Amino acid sequence: MAELIQSPLVMTGEAWADYGLIDSGDGRKLERYGPHRFIRPDTQALWRPALERWASDGEFVPGSDEDGGGRWQFAGPVPQDGWPLAWGPVKFTAQCTPFRHLGFFPDMAPVWEWMGEQLGTRSDAAMLNLFGYTGVGTLALSQYGPVTHVDASKKSVGQARANAALSGMESRPIRWIVDDAAKFAAREVRREKRYDGIILDPPKFGRGPEGEVWRLEEHLQALVADCRLLLDEGSRFLFLTVYAVRLSSLALAGMLDEIFADMPGTIEHGDLAVREEGQGGRLLPTAIFARWRND
Repeated sequence: MAELIQSPLVMTGEAWADYGLIDSGDGRKLERYGPHRFIRPDTQALWRPALERWASDGEFVPGSDEDGGGRWQFAGPVPQDGWPLAWGPVKFTAQCTPFRHLGFFPDMAPVWEWMGEQLGTRSDAAMLNLFGYTGVGTLALSQYGPVTHVDASKKSVGQARANAALSGMESRPIRWIVDDAAKFAAREVRREKRYDGIILDPPKFGRGPEGEVWRLEEHLQALVADCRLLLDEGSRFLFLTVYAVRLSSLALAGMLDEIFADMPGTIEHGDLAVREEGQGGRLLPTAIFARWRND
């Protein structure tokens, strides 16, 4: 039976060459993405900024609806078609999207590192990336074995394939699938498929390619239960991240504790966070997570 660790963890993302959290406070954050700096809203930055003034190339101004809306206001020239960035050997295109982010989630870097630690020197591990978005995590995992990348957005999967080509990884064994994540997982269960690792990064609300409605609080438990059936005692991990919801990471861990009751290993939970650059940089929480690992 998997052991539930009740004390929460913090998985901290540090700055790297092409990304850094420069400062945060007053409900906003200032970040660098390669040669460009941007200001974005962040309700968890409840403190005062450390810097007196922020200079940026653009700022995302949110709309009146807390669940979405808003627009970019640019103060300098920013390539509308994006610009290349890298995380280790993975290259990808950053771009100011209408959804306030820039085409990837930098707080996932410690998650990619952790998954690599679980897989060690493997080169034959089969992995499933649900809600895979633009594929940075998929490409990071692909050095350990074949990856099945699933996202409901044809545009996102197209960008993921473009990022694979940009990284020189288009020949790696990756299945690029445009599909509803829940429906795909259910079909994989019926096919009696098996994976060494699964990563899920579901939105709070979304729609599949055929208009399927996804509501996290309603549909997450069934999806995770199907994912459990795609794992066995030889599998290495399941990692679940959740953003922008009124849930505790302990609630996610409790769900995994029930679903993984018949499995060995350990269940952990906590916060993802990004550390500000510079000495004494503060931690800005970004998401909650729960994970199962096979010790």
